[in-house]
Amino acid sequence: MRGKTIFAAVGFLGACAPAFSQGSVTLYGSLDNSIQYVHNTGGKSQQWSLQGGQIGTNKWGFKGVEDLGGGLRAVFQLENGFDINNGKFKQGGAEFGRLAFVGIKSEKYGAILLGRNYDALTDLVFPTQPNYYLYYFTAPGDVDNADTNARINNVVKWQSFVWSGFQAAATYALGGIAGSVGSGQSYSAALSYTAGPLALAGGYLHADEGNPTVSTRGTSTFGSLFFSPVNSAYASAKAINIARIGAKYSIGSVTLGGYYSYSEYLRDAYSKFRNAERYNNVSVYAVWKITPFVVTQIGYDILKSHGDSSATYNQATVAADYLLSKRTDVYASISYGHASGQNGAGKAQAVIADSYPAAGSASQTLVFLGMRHRF
Repeated sequence: MRGKTIFAAVGFLGACAPAFSQGSVTLYGSLDNSIQYVHNTGGKSQQWSLQGGQIGTNKWGFKGVEDLGGGLRAVFQLENGFDINNGKFKQGGAEFGRLAFVGIKSEKYGAILLGRNYDALTDLVFPTQPNYYLYYFTAPGDVDNADTNARINNVVKWQSFVWSGFQAAATYALGGIAGSVGSGQSYSAALSYTAGPLALAGGYLHADEGNPTVSTRGTSTFGSLFFSPVNSAYASAKAINIARIGAKYSIGSVTLGGYYSYSEYLRDAYSKFRNAERYNNVSVYAVWKITPFVVTQIGYDILKSHGDSSATYNQATVAADYLLSKRTDVYASISYGHASGQNGAGKAQAVIADSYPAAGSASQTLVFLGMRHRF
């Protein structure tokens, strides 16, 4: 039924195209899959599997624009995420779980977008991060949302155009809880600056986590970050605050960069942990474009937690990407992670990035060889 609905929508858009001579609708997407080997995963010594979305994401979507005149344009975007190995929708099974918004762009004042979207840090800080080049290379457990796992529902987003190298963005998501305005809400703001080979960015995000068991708390507008033992003990947090800053600099064919993040998980009377948990993460990387067709990357990440529990996670990655064409590439990577201390639920376990099962031990190694195609 979903497939019929989607194809009917495509047909409708095609039929309507001649009526909008000043507009366009684009179908786009990407397919990414890899053969993966993991040493230490889920308490097992080794595992071979297919894993999608390593250097990119598996997605497809529509985006459209209509010229309204006077420097105004109507815009929309619908984007679906899926598992390439079983065909199931991701993002909790939502049909357009990655993006779903409509809005207006002004040449003078920027854009106002309404719907389901990313926070402001994803727009402006993410391009300075190592996972901008390799999606899986992010802090263990994605405790700082640097890998953009959590989208925001019911959000109003403002994006400026670029002014002398500066760009700003802000979001506010309405909690929608009657009589309790702040419950379930989230908001963010970010600023970036680009000048030639230099790019700088920073931003702040606050998310009220809500509580469906309490009538005045409701459900959070912010998505989940609780994918692994790194932070799963704090899923009952009252609120999450995240600050990230990043920078990168290009010297010829080499780009050097890094980012720092501070994340805190706050408690209330309903939380199942005693003290606030805080995370400091530092990630540095280098990208070398050896030829127009060959790109290599090396990166190192260290994550430290303190407060309710204390743990340290180290992660190192080396990767290479070979372009077969402008739209198709093959890639290979090896990562090693090590953990020590306590994670709030017990002894800390190594977790590489955010989409893999915890090691069940202090160390984990990940190797994969994959292919991506974009359309």
